[in-house]
Amino acid sequence: MQLSIITITYNAEQFLERTIQSILAQTNQNFEYIIIDGKSKDGTLAIAEKHKNRVNQLVSEPDKGLYDAMNKGLKKATGDFIWFMNAGDEINNNQAVENIYKAISDKTDVLYGDTYFVDNDGNIQGLRSEITPHRLPKNLTWQDMKLGMLVCHQAFIARKSIAPLYMENNLSADVDWEIECLKRAREIKYLDFIVAKYLTGGISNQQLKRSLLDRYEVLKKHFGLSGAITAHIQILFRGISLMLKKKGKYW
Repeated sequence: MQLSIITITYNAEQFLERTIQSILAQTNQNFEYIIIDGKSKDGTLAIAEKHKNRVNQLVSEPDKGLYDAMNKGLKKATGDFIWFMNAGDEINNNQAVENIYKAISDKTDVLYGDTYFVDNDGNIQGLRSEITPHRLPKNLTWQDMKLGMLVCHQAFIARKSIAPLYMENNLSADVDWEIECLKRAREIKYLDFIVAKYLTGGISNQQLKRSLLDRYEVLKKHFGLSGAITAHIQILFRGISLMLKKKGKYW
C-alpha cells in the first residue's frame, strides 16, 4: 500500500519550499512524490530540482491549466492512493502519512479531514470548518456536497482505482472530482486530525464569477436542474447572511 503525493506548481518560488519541506518531513517516507511544474519562469524549478534526490518524478512543461496539470500527475502516479498537496499548501503535521496508513483498510477508498487556512506567509487564519459555513460531517456522503466544496481538496485522499480524470475547463472540477470519488467509494473514512494547511486565494477566488457558473454546472450534473438552483439560492442567502453579520462572505 502506497500513497502518491502530487504537487502542482507554476511560478510559485515564494511558496514551494514550505510545501516540499512539509512532505519530506514525514516520519513515514513510504510514499511516491511527484512534482508537476507548468514550465515556470521564476525560480520554482530550481527549488524543485534542489530536492530531486527525494522526488520520484519531476516534470516541467507547458500545460493547459491547473486541472490539465493535475491530470498529468494523476496519470503518472503509481501509488494506490492519490493526495494532492499543491504549491503553498502543507501537510499539517509530520505524522500525517503514518496516521493515514493506520486508517486504511482493504475497503477504504476515500479518507478526508479538516484543514487550516493560511496566508501567503504560512500564518494560520483559522480552521476551515469553523470560519466557513462548511461543517464537516464525520460520516460523509456524496449528497453532502450539494452546496459545493465541503471538504478541502488538500484534505481529501482517494484510491487511484476509483479516481476519474478532472474536467479541464471547469474551475469547480475539484468539486466534481470529489463527488465522483465519493459516489464510487466502498468505504469513506473521517480522519480525526487536522490534515493540511491550505493557502487561500486560489484560482477559484481570483475568477469568482466564472467559478460560480462552473460550480452550477457541476451541481446540475450531480443533483439535477432543480437541485442546482435550490443549492445556489441557499448559497446566496448564506453569503448575504454572513455579510450582514460582518463575518465576510462565502459563496
